[in-house]
Amino acid sequence: MRVMQLEKLRRPLVMRERPVPRPHNGEILITVAACGVCRTDLHVVDGDLPEPKLPVVPGHEIVGRVAAIGEGVSGFELGQCVGVPWLGFTCGTCPYCRMGKENLCDAPLFTGYTRDGGYATHAVADARYCFTLPKNFDDAAMAPWLCAGLIGWRSYRIAGGGETLGLYGFGAAAHILAQVAAWQGRRVFAFTRAGDTAAQDFARSLGAVWAGNSDAIPPEPLDAAILFAPVGALVPIALRAVRKGGRVVCGGIHMSDIPSFPYRILWEERQVLSVANLTRTDAHEFLELAPKAGVKTEVTRFSLAQANEALSDLREGRLQGAAVLIP
Repeated sequence: MRVMQLEKLRRPLVMRERPVPRPHNGEILITVAACGVCRTDLHVVDGDLPEPKLPVVPGHEIVGRVAAIGEGVSGFELGQCVGVPWLGFTCGTCPYCRMGKENLCDAPLFTGYTRDGGYATHAVADARYCFTLPKNFDDAAMAPWLCAGLIGWRSYRIAGGGETLGLYGFGAAAHILAQVAAWQGRRVFAFTRAGDTAAQDFARSLGAVWAGNSDAIPPEPLDAAILFAPVGALVPIALRAVRKGGRVVCGGIHMSDIPSFPYRILWEERQVLSVANLTRTDAHEFLELAPKAGVKTEVTRFSLAQANEALSDLREGRLQGAAVLIP
């Protein structure tokens, strides 16, 4: 099989040939049909996240077909379309797992970070963390659902049920979430890089009632704001945009430092919250909801050998929607 693997931090991925792995007990082997390129992959490659398994095959938005089934696995069939997300294993025994908060597990494994992911022709995954996907959707279009969609959904639920919602950073996650929020009758306000009129037009085309620069004050107070851009300086800006009792949710796994800000913009029961990983419940909820909401992802396709190009385009903000590798 062919893989694009990270061998040294802050260096380009390298194409390698490996034997096709055999699934062990509790695992399935997947022939990868598509793998999304997520900003978290950038954080792994750029060394923002500590202690990745090296060498490692990035990629945690995997869509593929079951090619082999290990012992002890039930509920899957050969040829079945499945998805593999960021959360690849939890211990099941730590206090967080016992409380139903497996996203905070003390001994997790993460796809494309601490276990090999989907920048490859084949991938092995723990069957307990794989999900059946609809048959009548395009593989590349579904790939961003497995992280941009799932983390976006968890952020959305934590943000609460207010009517007005701000989305800061209109990339893969926001362009999915805007469609869900509009479908549910919420008013979406999109915040983009300064002067990025193409992204603002894109946001309006997906149901946003307003779109502007990330440092702008929206035309009305927000009930909640979700930050997908990994820019800590946006936290006080978003706090100024939310109404009393509003929430600012940081939806990324990594963010630059948050600058100091006056207490008065936090006062009146405003909250700043973070989102960590996902749970399997999040996955089941979102994967059932996305087809009902008519979610359509905007994707740019790259070959497996173009993985470094895809990462570069994501890093420089040259993408609209999401990038997807097609092995």
